[in-house]
Amino acid sequence: MAEENDLLEKGCPVEPVLENDPSPKQQSYICSLTPELITKAREELQEKPEWRLRDVQALRDMIWKDYPNLKTRIDDAFLLRFLRARKFDYDRALQLLVKYHGCRRDWPEVFNNLKPSAIKPVLDSGFLTVLPCSDTKGQRIVCIRPGRWSPSNYPITENIRAIYLTLEKLIQSEETQVNGIIILADYNGVGLSQASHFGPFMAKKVIGILQDGFPIRIKAVHVINEPRIFKGIFAILKPFLKEKIVNRFFLHGSDLSSLHRNIPRTILPVEYGGTAGNMDISAWNQILLLSEEDFVIEFCQLDPIGDGSQYGLLASERELPEMMCEESRGAKSQLYYCY
Repeated sequence: MAEENDLLEKGCPVEPVLENDPSPKQQSYICSLTPELITKAREELQEKPEWRLRDVQALRDMIWKDYPNLKTRIDDAFLLRFLRARKFDYDRALQLLVKYHGCRRDWPEVFNNLKPSAIKPVLDSGFLTVLPCSDTKGQRIVCIRPGRWSPSNYPITENIRAIYLTLEKLIQSEETQVNGIIILADYNGVGLSQASHFGPFMAKKVIGILQDGFPIRIKAVHVINEPRIFKGIFAILKPFLKEKIVNRFFLHGSDLSSLHRNIPRTILPVEYGGTAGNMDISAWNQILLLSEEDFVIEFCQLDPIGDGSQYGLLASERELPEMMCEESRGAKSQLYYCY
């Protein structure tokens, strides 16, 4: 656990709450941001510390009013993730929360029995890891190496499960909520055997999670060692990407000097021309595996609301499509003007 503390800030713990409990007992939120990050959050995310809990309560009231059947965590620390991801726009934060749960309901192959031990073959393959140190802007570097995946060993959905668990772990840190992450994708060794498994359906599902269904800020995607076939892969991705995300893709080929102008060599492993030693996947694997119990509570209980957990399941299948179709919401009532 000490190793985990060195690499990640812990998320604020909360006591279990029930959705319909009129006075849920929550552990008071304690901000872990440094003064510098508080200033950054104010400037970039419109987060005002003096209004923070008022904003959280406003979002909580909107959930109760507009989605009374959406069973979800409602503690301050959890809801703050969605407010920060949408720059404290209540409506957009609410829609992100609904889509977050919608993604989990609509893709059972990814989210059923989702826990670190279940994706250990992916972790052992080196398909994904998180570099130990942040960059100069405090952004964590998620390193994805599709060439390490052999389709004969397990389906592509296992890779997506590993990515999702990694994001869930990273977003527990308030520092990451404010600073965001960088994705470093190394396509060395990728050929038709891997690319053929990533068609439009898969691309749409994955982008639906990363772009619209998860409360994390992706600040840049750096692609290195991309083969010619990557043009075909990117052509599949591009129609589903928002323009601002497309503009955050940087293709470096084998030119590591170009990569170093964006990510400091001091935090990169020697495999990428850095000075931080050899790539070590064991540290991040250990962090995830030590979090097994948390993920079991989050993803592996059949009816967690029934036993008083702070985690929840979506509304019925009949109600959910109506939720997901409400892309545009009108002005809210005077619900939170009194705060």
